[in-house]
Amino acid sequence: MPRLEGILERITFHSETDGYTVARVLPKDKPYQITIVGKLLGVQVGESVELEGRWVDHPEHGRQFEVERYRTVLPATIEGIRRYLGSGLIKGIGPVMARRIAETFGTYTLHVLDHEPLRLREVSGLGPKRVDRIMRAWEEQQQIKAIMLFLQDLEIAPGLAVRIYKQYGEQSLSVVQATPYRLADDVYGIGFLTADKIAQALGIPHDSPQRVGAGLRYTLSQAADEGHCYLPWDELAARGALLLGVDPAVVDATLGAIAITREVYIEALDGQRMVYLQPFYRAEHGLADRLHELLRAPSRIAPFFRAANWDRVFEFLADRRGMPLAEQQQEAVKMALTNKVSVLTGGPGTGKTTSLKTIILALQQRGEKFLLASPTGRAAKRLSEATGAEASTIHRLLEFSPIGGPHFSRNAENPLDAAMVVIDEASMLDVLLANNLFKAIPPDAHVLLVGDADQLPSVGPGRVLRDILDSMAVPSIHLNTIFRQAEGSGIVANAHRINAGDFPHLRGLGDFFFFPRPEPEPCAELVAELVAERIPRRFGLDPRRDVQVLTPTHRGPAGVASLNALLQTVLNPPLEGRAEHRFGASVFRLGDRVLQLRNNYDLEVYNGDIGVVAAIDPVEQLLTVRYDDVRDVAYDFGLLDELTLAYAISVHKAQGAEYPCIVLPLLTQHFTLLQRNLLYTAITRARQLVVLLGDRRAIAIAVKNNRVAERYTGLARHLKGRS
Repeated sequence: MPRLEGILERITFHSETDGYTVARVLPKDKPYQITIVGKLLGVQVGESVELEGRWVDHPEHGRQFEVERYRTVLPATIEGIRRYLGSGLIKGIGPVMARRIAETFGTYTLHVLDHEPLRLREVSGLGPKRVDRIMRAWEEQQQIKAIMLFLQDLEIAPGLAVRIYKQYGEQSLSVVQATPYRLADDVYGIGFLTADKIAQALGIPHDSPQRVGAGLRYTLSQAADEGHCYLPWDELAARGALLLGVDPAVVDATLGAIAITREVYIEALDGQRMVYLQPFYRAEHGLADRLHELLRAPSRIAPFFRAANWDRVFEFLADRRGMPLAEQQQEAVKMALTNKVSVLTGGPGTGKTTSLKTIILALQQRGEKFLLASPTGRAAKRLSEATGAEASTIHRLLEFSPIGGPHFSRNAENPLDAAMVVIDEASMLDVLLANNLFKAIPPDAHVLLVGDADQLPSVGPGRVLRDILDSMAVPSIHLNTIFRQAEGSGIVANAHRINAGDFPHLRGLGDFFFFPRPEPEPCAELVAELVAERIPRRFGLDPRRDVQVLTPTHRGPAGVASLNALLQTVLNPPLEGRAEHRFGASVFRLGDRVLQLRNNYDLEVYNGDIGVVAAIDPVEQLLTVRYDDVRDVAYDFGLLDELTLAYAISVHKAQGAEYPCIVLPLLTQHFTLLQRNLLYTAITRARQLVVLLGDRRAIAIAVKNNRVAERYTGLARHLKGRS
């Protein structure tokens, strides 16, 4: 087998997912560099490499060496050491400091780092604090490399080694080797399948209780990702047996055993057994109990408002404040102020905001304290702009703290101080967040949930708003009259047509357009042209700030991933001096719009938050994202799998947001995702302009498909049982 030895001069591409690398090597017996490709885990510029593989001729890139096996040798020359340390390997050491360290200790440098790191203080410009940081970073790098090497033979993504180390520190290897299924519970990015691959390699039996229990918890966790709070026993057993490849009797026995240890909860009803993961069982029951307690408790403000002369109040508002309210709106105002818990729903242009402003005014006139909040920062900002009153995210309202384990400082023992709490965009509430919210409501306060029940349900498990409405346990009003100021809007008119099951008007409107492009590639190309050129030219909108592409799917030419790559190319191309950092297959560039993919309680950023890359520091290995134009969050390079480009996002991720313009490709290839509530949610995200493109048949499919995917939730049942 051909062999090659040399020094790694440059890494052109490296995938955090599978370790696939394209690099340039200077062979020890040749004066020119050659290209090598293959799975090279943890290699660094400056290292000597011994490679085995074969020569191949690539049709575009010419002759390459395809690596099948390799070994790395730490650099032995001063120049090699300088390049090795300056390659971005160690946080806190850039090219300048790498040169100083290498010149100070020469070929003895790596020995100093390993065995006498305090001698780094001899280097000019390195004080005690920075030396301490470099020492910790060097030790961390050695630990991560050891985990990478362990995972290498299992063909597991090397980028996960960083996350494993962040979770377990020096105990990482012992945890991975002794209790691999812990990884699925503890480490973001490692699911059961990855943990199972490690466990099987370690010889853990196929039908061991440890494996089957972990597989069942994983199955329930996957169901939660689909929106379910529980699974029926039989469905869980069937899914688990299929996943694990074991006899259903083994699954049944293990299910019974982990129910005894309270790893899962079993609830029986009418002969059916429902299996919950612990957090969702407690959240559903806790939320139902708390709602029932609030409904029974005396009100601080209801006695006054029940006795009010409402005719005079509404006359005053119409004459003095220019706020005439329709009969439905008046009923909504009275409902919220005289009932402990109530729900106000309605589509765009039906007067929810006017009703809410009236409620706020009534509370202000009485000197009563109120609080406004929404599930996301974008929705909270909209709420504040619409009402003229301060609004926050629910996490901020509840004073979330990551210190000492994620928790909310506001709870039953330390409730919020308000006569009324208003939650907007309540369709986004999942059962876990709703439970924590209602824990913090004072017993004598009112809660008003405001939202549009016809939108997509929450991304998280449960369907809180719909379940509360279905239970009929609390008063609710659905506003359905479109007001004059909204009647001229094609967006509002079409939203209501779609919601009623009617095909939208696609011609003759100044704010709603359709471009036929039924094939995926031409459709994607037109998306880029519209966003980058035609919409800015005609409507004066900033393509990076004002235009948001939404799509039903993540895959295919008109999916999130491909559209983001295309839009980044036209809206924020690589330029000399424009900082960028490659992470796996993604490139993050200064000025890119990015989306947070999970709740990160340490950084206080949440699934769906959108910001802009504000800084990239290759020496400190930090990428900074600015959220809401005011708050900077610094991400370690090892955490960048939590971010993705956000020039195009899924419709689900757009919930609670509003944009001047949305562009939405709809194709028949999206068939399984084409639903009425998805199309309705997408177009109601637009404030000024909607541009649809794709296939008219896809629009028709979405409009006619009013089937909402069933979610296994018990909240409505629990509320009915307590009323």
